[in-house]
Amino acid sequence: MNTRITRLLGLGLRAGNVVVGVAGVRAGLQRGKLACVVLAEDAGQRTIEKVARLAEAKSIPVLRGPVAAELGEGLGRPPVQAVGVADPALARGLMADG
Repeated sequence: MNTRITRLLGLGLRAGNVVVGVAGVRAGLQRGKLACVVLAEDAGQRTIEKVARLAEAKSIPVLRGPVAAELGEGLGRPPVQAVGVADPALARGLMADG
């Protein structure tokens, strides 16, 4: 399941439909640009508070993905705690298994 999530997020990233990192995800949520958020399984408490609360306030679904190192690796990045998905079709695809 997790490899599927990172593969889909990787495709979304290459298509420009994915925001990587807590600051970018928060900005995307505040602007109403995101269809869902993926948090690393081992995301820190502050990240969860900052991102999940904002997503809930905006009625944006939050999925738990693989650990940060695996999530980052799948996106060709260092460990990543939060990823935002702007594309509604990609968000639906991620949530189909989630």
